[in-house]
Amino acid sequence: MHRRVKDLLERILQTEVVLEHPKERALGHYASVVAFPLAKVYKKAPKIIAEDLAKSLSAHPECQAMFSQIAPLNGYINFTLKQEFLNDLCDEALSLGEGFGQQTGKEESFYVEFVSANPTGPLHIGHARGAVFGDSFCRLARFLGYRVHSEYYINDLGAQIKKLGLSVFLRLKQNLGFEVEYPQECHKGEYIQELAQAAQEHFKIENLEGADEKVLIARFGDFSKDLMLAEIQDTLADMGLKMDAYVSEKVVFAKSDEVFKRLETSGGVYENEGKLWLKSSAFGDEKDRVVRKADGDFTYLAPDIVYHDYKFRQDYSHYINIFGADHHGYVPRIKASLKFLGYEASKLEVLLVQMVALIKEGQPYKMSKRAGNYVLVKDVLQDMGKDALRFIFLSKKLDTHLDFDVASLQKQDSTNPIFYIHYANARIHTMLEKFVSKGGSLEKVRQSPLLDLPPAGQNLLFSALNLPKVLQGAFSDRELQKICDYLKALAADLHSFYNAHRILDTPQELPYLKLCQMVSLSLTIGLNILGIEAKKKM
Repeated sequence: MHRRVKDLLERILQTEVVLEHPKERALGHYASVVAFPLAKVYKKAPKIIAEDLAKSLSAHPECQAMFSQIAPLNGYINFTLKQEFLNDLCDEALSLGEGFGQQTGKEESFYVEFVSANPTGPLHIGHARGAVFGDSFCRLARFLGYRVHSEYYINDLGAQIKKLGLSVFLRLKQNLGFEVEYPQECHKGEYIQELAQAAQEHFKIENLEGADEKVLIARFGDFSKDLMLAEIQDTLADMGLKMDAYVSEKVVFAKSDEVFKRLETSGGVYENEGKLWLKSSAFGDEKDRVVRKADGDFTYLAPDIVYHDYKFRQDYSHYINIFGADHHGYVPRIKASLKFLGYEASKLEVLLVQMVALIKEGQPYKMSKRAGNYVLVKDVLQDMGKDALRFIFLSKKLDTHLDFDVASLQKQDSTNPIFYIHYANARIHTMLEKFVSKGGSLEKVRQSPLLDLPPAGQNLLFSALNLPKVLQGAFSDRELQKICDYLKALAADLHSFYNAHRILDTPQELPYLKLCQMVSLSLTIGLNILGIEAKKKM
């Protein structure tokens, strides 16, 4: 709808036209400031230009078919769409079904990495916001016709896995009756006991007599990592997420020699004080960074450089990393390494996710004993369900802190946004079921013209048809909360219309039900993109 209006006006006026929505709905469906930039060209006041353009456009046959009114106002031009035009768009949308707004054949492609939590413990709530955003962004990109690859980078190399292996070994040793002193950095929590018991059973360990502790620690690390990754995958599935690929850091880093040779050839790394440094300051970083320490061990930056070389070899148009806000310093050094490796670093986009703070009935959310000082995603899912978790985590911009009370999302009233949206859709389907049960035909509803709607009905129809514009804006701006805001507003408009207008068993029954079908379609598509299945019954 927005694209058709914009294309028509730009073709007639032969200039770019920016369309906005007037603050007051009574002024029209769209408003344009096209007269203001033309003031310099025609040497006239915007108000006069707007009046001339409105008069000219009103006389144009194609505009007469699309608009019921074109009115100038203080330099702006307001456009009101004809009900016949909106009805035609509604017919097209309903015939497309859940393909309404869907696009195909985009040349651009996206390689999206998100979650990538260390497989050293259960998935905690700090990982959930980026996980939900990444999954929904991929759903949206695919809906809009882009090729998308989603990936989880498994940090299965280095100190973290060694620390996990040591933690499990010490707990197993304690279980066998040894006195154990846990280093400060060791993992704690009941899940370590679970892993120790599983390792003891798997490796059939009855005692540690003659055992090589270093070998056991390494084995326990790999074994426990696999168990934790499987649990993380289960939790992601419970959240409605499915990754296209899980890529091992250990496997990717096996080709590090070739990558660092290329960095050396390009002048991207140098030796100093026995360390290998990345010359990241050459490309905007505040200082150069160590990639290999004097003892020969690599820093965390080294595998990340190799991994990004691996990603950029896949030849996608865009690479998106979704990370916690503590990774803000990470961006310039990775982009520097990409430039030294000969890649177009501007293809990499890093979205940083701010923290989440949970409370329940006014009190801090209880930490999980199983995981130590963390709130587990599994616990929150049990409390509020997948739909509410996904919706609330998408309801604000990524770069803003998210604070919410879990108890508010358990309520069955309008204060719970996802309940209110589900209720709107269920309300529509309940009416449709009643209509069919008394012998009505849904096909007859579809064929009914929407030509005599009251102002509230016209506004509701326009809002429902505006879904494609909302989806495009959410994608372009990387702001999925725009979809959440749209769904809340559309549901609220539906409830208001329902409360103000009797629908069943009235002369307007057919057009009103068709209007409701259109609303339900947009609610369903929007929720699907957020990873939420629209409910038809409550």
